[in-house]
Amino acid sequence: MTTVGEALVQLLESYDVDTVFGIPGVHTIELYRGLAGSKIRHITPRHEQGAGFMADGYARATGKPGVAFVITGPGITNTITAMGQARADSIPMLVISGVNQRDSLGKGMGFLHELPNQRAMLQTVAMFSHRIEQPDELPIVLARAFALFASRRPGPVHIEIPLDIMALPLENASRLLSDAPIPQASTETMVELTRLCLNARRPVLLIGGGAKAAADGLVELSEKLDAPVVATTNARGIMHDHPLLIPASPSLKAVRELIADSDLVIAIGTEMGPTDYDMYGDGGFPELTRFVRIDIDASQLDRWPAFLPIEASAKETVEKLAGALPERRNAQSGEDRARKARESAWADIDTRTQGQVRFLNTLRDTLPNSLIVGDSTQTIYSGNMYYDHDRVGGWFNAATGFGALGFGPPAAIGAALGKPDTTTICIVGDGGFQFVLGELGAAIDEQVPVIFIVWNNQGYQEIERAMVEVNINPVGVRPSAPDYIKIAEAYGLPSKRLSNINELPSALLAAKESEKPYLIEIDEKLVG
Repeated sequence: MTTVGEALVQLLESYDVDTVFGIPGVHTIELYRGLAGSKIRHITPRHEQGAGFMADGYARATGKPGVAFVITGPGITNTITAMGQARADSIPMLVISGVNQRDSLGKGMGFLHELPNQRAMLQTVAMFSHRIEQPDELPIVLARAFALFASRRPGPVHIEIPLDIMALPLENASRLLSDAPIPQASTETMVELTRLCLNARRPVLLIGGGAKAAADGLVELSEKLDAPVVATTNARGIMHDHPLLIPASPSLKAVRELIADSDLVIAIGTEMGPTDYDMYGDGGFPELTRFVRIDIDASQLDRWPAFLPIEASAKETVEKLAGALPERRNAQSGEDRARKARESAWADIDTRTQGQVRFLNTLRDTLPNSLIVGDSTQTIYSGNMYYDHDRVGGWFNAATGFGALGFGPPAAIGAALGKPDTTTICIVGDGGFQFVLGELGAAIDEQVPVIFIVWNNQGYQEIERAMVEVNINPVGVRPSAPDYIKIAEAYGLPSKRLSNINELPSALLAAKESEKPYLIEIDEKLVG
């Protein structure tokens, strides 16, 4: 007999799932019945929030959905934070949880891990949440989940399986084919978009994380349009070092002036969120008249109306548009506009931020083509303001959107597991690291060669500065930190505390050569 739990593992294999993250418990052990004999590897974090963040990092690195197995009650509530981050950043994540037996649900009978209504709680953060009421629903709901991941704006999906369902028989369960269409722009829309582009003299492209799949087409499109390209945080790495690229926040004055002076703005795969477009909360982003939005999610188009809203795949639309346009018109004009915007944006940021961007440049240039995974910490904020990465999708962090502390280390572990042949660097603050210190144990278990860089500024310095700026006496912003070198020693990690910033390149190379998890501590004062 094949049980529901065993069928789940077989079905996940059919969807090319090779890794799941989770902590087994009495409410999920039936899901593990077929796992040991499968091709799927199981990674054990030290906290279910870590399972969710690992699944997130894995998904960002590979483009495949990250999968987590968690228990009902505290397991799923611990995972909700990671699901919130995944939803904010459109990351495909499949969270499969247990739930108590069906006849007990909602009755408040005091069962272990009981919640009043677990699924209702998850519906507030998941793209959808489904309870398996009968065994034969499992292939159907999995097909729905993977169809969503492939054809719409992705995010976290939750499936809960009651205890009295997990061990029931489910024979001959097979992957169901889905014909969910990917939205496409109509011929009439493409004709109108082409006309707008041909008539524009000062176009600008705004690109977000949804444009990563269109990276190659964006080079051709921007060159044919002679259009500067403004990359938001999740788009960094697209068009690295291209003369039309502006790897700076559209919250900066110089970038906003470029946008305001344009006669056509095309936003591609960006939600136009304030953590990119109004980082300072001043409401100063310019009004847009000739504004086109290309987004796979119709609800996103409603939230920031456009002159021409296009519900469609970024990759296909960009490639069609580029193919319809003539060769490059006036290269010098577009490159000059982009260069002036880059130079002015650099001048807009203070010398301290500039120093931190130079620090990031050292990481990139010493270990090129790496994944740099960030927590909410000062140097990451600086990079989101201005930094050009050299790998598409290789710069991501939790400092935009949901903004969860503790994201960086487990997400980096998940990313490194997904891309074992790529160097993965994690940048985390001394405060944020304390949320997830235990996940160093998971890195040791799997011997994942993540380079953990602890940015030590003795607490929550960004919040302390924010308090001081508005005349609030800082409170709660100086949590004591452990000696991170001793923490590394306790976990058996090689480590180094820099005494001079000039030691950074050699420390990075030593960390990479170790082929093990490695910790480097940097006092912020060394960078200036």
